[in-house]
Amino acid sequence: MSNPRKICVVTGTRAEYGLLYWLMKEIQSTDGMELQIIATGMHLSPEFGLTYQQIEGDGFVIDKKIEMLLSSDTEVGISKSMGIGMVGFADALNDLKPDLMVVLGDRYEIFVAAGAATVAKVPIAHLHGGETTEGAFDESFRHSITKMSHLHFTATEEYRNRVIQLGEQPDYVFNVGAIGIDNIVRLKLLDRDAFQKAIGFELGNKNILVTFHPVSLENATAQDQFQVLLDILAEVEGLHIIFTKTNADTNGRIINAMIDRFVSDNPDRSVCFISMGQLRYLSALQFMDGVVGNSSSGLLEAPSFKIGTINIGDRQRGRIKVQSVIDCEPTKPDIKRALVTLFSSPFQKKLIVIDNPYGSGGVAQQIVKLLKKTPLDGILKKSFYNINYTKK
Repeated sequence: MSNPRKICVVTGTRAEYGLLYWLMKEIQSTDGMELQIIATGMHLSPEFGLTYQQIEGDGFVIDKKIEMLLSSDTEVGISKSMGIGMVGFADALNDLKPDLMVVLGDRYEIFVAAGAATVAKVPIAHLHGGETTEGAFDESFRHSITKMSHLHFTATEEYRNRVIQLGEQPDYVFNVGAIGIDNIVRLKLLDRDAFQKAIGFELGNKNILVTFHPVSLENATAQDQFQVLLDILAEVEGLHIIFTKTNADTNGRIINAMIDRFVSDNPDRSVCFISMGQLRYLSALQFMDGVVGNSSSGLLEAPSFKIGTINIGDRQRGRIKVQSVIDCEPTKPDIKRALVTLFSSPFQKKLIVIDNPYGSGGVAQQIVKLLKKTPLDGILKKSFYNINYTKK
């Protein structure tokens, strides 16, 4: 009998773990596969809720915890965190000796994990490659992770084509859809009363969920952009707001402090969370009139709930969007215009026929089948796939 294939899943944030949950469950329950888990980054930080405890509470065993997050969100602090993480991943991979490492997305923690795995000769499977976010340095990390990876699971056919354009062999690039849709399909979401009880907050007639991340390729704009949004929200009568705080990004603490002040000044109509978790977050989307900010969730998950998204600024520029997404600049007139559009009858009617371009679920099962059957012998040595362009 052959040894089980050791699949090491790396997670560094609460949101990313929520996306990986069903994939981890599928690996855990599949014969011939052994799940290994490395938790790092925000999971181990008291400031961000020590969310590794949620992973353990869900019945998983964390094989390695890699401390890498310094108490600094400056460019220098994040670069130093990456260096510390590289040391930790080198030791962890040497101890665990996985047959394959699974990573998702584009954050600096994942970039570090992929770099260490490349040197350690551990093949990498990457989810959500081929996407573009022109306002964040995640863009460069994502495409770099693609070049270090050997199996690719993309969210759309356009993203699959982009991974191939980067020189990856088409036979190893699979369009499976967005894995976050699995949670919408498989979780039993809370009803309105249970949800309000779970968050300790009463919804109103108009409700929005706000997530705003710093735009990491812009200099010191986070505070100004977010203040414009808060000033507008304060003026909208009867609007109830759920804030989710930002990740450990450059200047993220500035955003979080501004959220705390707003909620303190408006306790009857706003509430904030370091981490809602997938159940409460997706349950919230059922009762929202819209998602506001610059998070990818407004593009990937919100359309499945037939609700609108106000997408502010450049952070998500380049991603595939449907008609439920209202793009606007981070200026007072533009955000006000977007809010008027969001609550208008013509726009709300349009939402009824929106289809999510990122699929309809079943992603985790597809990935596990491919992880199990794909031969890994010789996979480390990749040939660059050339596309023959016709000169114009």
